[in-house]
Amino acid sequence: MQKNEKVEFVKRLSKELKEYKTCAVMETGATPDKLVQKVRNQLKPDAKFVVARKTLLLRAIGDDANLKRLVEHVNGNVALILTNKDPSEINEIVAANRMRMAAKPNQVSPSDIHVEAGETTIAPGQAVTDLKAAGIDVQIQKGKVVISKSKVLVAKGAKVTTPISKALKMLDVMPFEAGTKLRAALNNGLLFTEQALGVDRAFVEREVAADFLQAHVLSTEIGFVTEYNAPDMIKKAYISAIGLGVDRGIYEPEIVEKLLAKAVLEAIQANSAVKPSEESAK
Repeated sequence: MQKNEKVEFVKRLSKELKEYKTCAVMETGATPDKLVQKVRNQLKPDAKFVVARKTLLLRAIGDDANLKRLVEHVNGNVALILTNKDPSEINEIVAANRMRMAAKPNQVSPSDIHVEAGETTIAPGQAVTDLKAAGIDVQIQKGKVVISKSKVLVAKGAKVTTPISKALKMLDVMPFEAGTKLRAALNNGLLFTEQALGVDRAFVEREVAADFLQAHVLSTEIGFVTEYNAPDMIKKAYISAIGLGVDRGIYEPEIVEKLLAKAVLEAIQANSAVKPSEESAK
């Protein structure tokens, strides 16, 4: 890009930044190009995706006092997303795009990498030697390569060796996950950091549900009637009234049978407590 083209690009981008309600900074450095393109396609036509050199992006942002707040988030390889949608909507789309990746030599495993016992689709030959070199127990059974024993091939925090990387690729094991994220977003003058963007709809729904349950239990326990606990309160009051009526011997239609049952039980207990006289015994 020539100097005059760079100047024109910055002018055009500065103008476009003022035409949208939201400007978000998306990380692209460690993200596969295929995934970045997938995100870009999913954002269409509701967003403009801008990829350019860091210096050009910073110049365009620096022209606006409000947008300058995004400067500290524009480092490394990033893209700008210009849209009229809320940052949370854009973040949901970006965060939902993930893809499995093959292990590369010297990568540190974020979790244990397992290989499970069983048949494989690998043809016998050099593959058997490669799998054994990775520390995998294999056998040839009926012309098929079979892993004879399940094991943890790479422990969490350990590096993936070249033989293991090759073996995992042969077994079509994709232990790593790639994705991207929004570092920050500015919407109508309000800055959303990465932490704030992490408070998505699912998180809010879980928190509201948990708080509602606690409030429901507390209000029921202290007798504070609401439209939500009224049925439970009525049920609790009814059971308490029945218990009180039986205990105090209050004759009401709904507890007559319980009072009779109580009277019979008390009579049986009283009768068993009385010792027969000598005359009655004869």
